[in-house]
Amino acid sequence: MRLDTSQQLRIQQQMKLSPRIIQAMEVLQLPMLALQERIEAELQANPVLEMRQANTEPLEPDSAEDSKGEDRGEEMMVVDDDNGHQEDFERLDDFVNQYGPEVIAPDAAPPRPRDTGAGDRKLEAMANTPAREESLDEYLLQQWSFMDGETPVLEAGKIIIDEIDEDGYLRTPLEELADRAGESVTMEHLQRALRLVQSLDPPGVGARNLQECLKLQLSAEADTGRDVSLEAELVDHFLKDIEMNRLPQIAQKTGRTIDEIKAGIENLSHLTPRPGLLIGQSAAPALVPDVMVDVDDDGEVIVAMSDGSSPRMWISSSYKRLAGDRATDKKARQFLRQNIRSAQWLISAVEQRQQTVRRVAEEVFRSQREFLDDGPEALKPLPMSEVANRVGVHVATVSRAVAGKYVQTPRGIFPLRMFFSGGTTTAGGDDVAWDAVKAKLREIIDNEDKSRPLNDDKLAAELKKHGIDIARRTVAKYRNLMSIPPARKRKQY
Repeated sequence: MRLDTSQQLRIQQQMKLSPRIIQAMEVLQLPMLALQERIEAELQANPVLEMRQANTEPLEPDSAEDSKGEDRGEEMMVVDDDNGHQEDFERLDDFVNQYGPEVIAPDAAPPRPRDTGAGDRKLEAMANTPAREESLDEYLLQQWSFMDGETPVLEAGKIIIDEIDEDGYLRTPLEELADRAGESVTMEHLQRALRLVQSLDPPGVGARNLQECLKLQLSAEADTGRDVSLEAELVDHFLKDIEMNRLPQIAQKTGRTIDEIKAGIENLSHLTPRPGLLIGQSAAPALVPDVMVDVDDDGEVIVAMSDGSSPRMWISSSYKRLAGDRATDKKARQFLRQNIRSAQWLISAVEQRQQTVRRVAEEVFRSQREFLDDGPEALKPLPMSEVANRVGVHVATVSRAVAGKYVQTPRGIFPLRMFFSGGTTTAGGDDVAWDAVKAKLREIIDNEDKSRPLNDDKLAAELKKHGIDIARRTVAKYRNLMSIPPARKRKQY
């Protein structure tokens, strides 16, 4: 086999994204909170970038006020020994009324300066950051430190607590823990320690399954003197029947009335199937809308960006002068120019993000105008490709523009992506979005006779009466997506 080398000429087109375009795409896709974090990180790393809150303006001295302030208290005092200095005291009263009581108390503590917002931003962030939530493991170990017992039992308790998951359950079998614990901790020690761990707060912690978790909580209620015998019987023998809503069978087997069974199930519903989540729960993140949509008095839709989506950033003029001054050190000029270029890219990307999101939102609510008046049932099918053609961008740009974004409307805050969906056509020829179909399905289920709930076939027939002709399996699909149980579990006795 012969090996040789050769040269060939070939014309080829390639598209390469510049760093500036990549940054613009990344900024466009960021949700509001992530964008704010991105800007904060750039402010910390880039010395030439500055930012002012959207509702503040640079302070400019008022010449009239300044001249007035310079003459404050400069009036000549007339000292008159006649009439008991009455005229002087009147002047003093007028002086206090005009300039404040601090002028006659020079030794008093000066008034606290007004916060101008120029403090250390890092210190403010640290002061406003909530303390870290105590974890379930820390909470249990703190209680365990007050337990009395043999050393092997206390060691076994620490091993068990370390294996409890965030839901509060012990998923690892005791036999496996015994094999890993060593010779100092036996199976008996682990069993005794488990009983002690299960007595800790919150009730139900340390359970190995749902049934044991509920029984531990019922036991805690029984210790307060409450009669929970029916609830305990339901947990012991009828959890599956409760899940399948077979109340008549439960009543027949227990000898209780259906009303008593319903009351017992109601009491069980107040128990916590995941007790570990009661400790160290993190607060749900706030939803910060990027777009504000409203309707004016004339019925016109107004689309505006929220204040947080348009931070006012600019490049420091002093650093600009240093970067253009030949007297500045060469390395310093190179450093400043690089940071100025980076700041310009970020400012441009944020402005482009704002314009793109606003234009997309305008086109969305031009198509979904009825939603603002009639709610989700008025949603229409709206593919992203249609909005992309109207805005004049690629469909991928629209996808990035709505990713993680929220819009505040008179009907509440909704994900912007919710307004893009396929749909079907009604008997009257109107296009209806799938979200509108789901809203109508929920309305039918909410208004049904709960003693005789509608199965999926009957739900499909009811939808057809409203002009929506879909198959039974589609009804079942959307019912499951909305976490609505089937008819046999919705029945109320």
